[in-house]
Amino acid sequence: MSIRHKSFKESQKDIDLDGPDGNAFALMAIFKNTAKQLDYNNDEIKKFTDDMMSGDYTNLVKIFNDHFGRYFTLYTSDKQLLRALKSEDDIPEEEL
Repeated sequence: MSIRHKSFKESQKDIDLDGPDGNAFALMAIFKNTAKQLDYNNDEIKKFTDDMMSGDYTNLVKIFNDHFGRYFTLYTSDKQLLRALKSEDDIPEEEL
């Protein structure tokens, strides 16, 4: 048995990184809203969003996943992104 934050009583939410929810601005908005639901303070949110904006898209997705990967499942067909983030999917190396 585990105890989870009430706002996440639904199953994990999916985000298609190849779709409209996968663009950087949408991910930042989802990050901020989720952080607020989890009682992150404004300084913490600013620090993490600044970190997300300090690099490229891969960096942004990595930080998002590091913090909220237990609440969201991210999907993409972008082989470079999968490789960069070391996806655990059983995709043959030659297909990556």
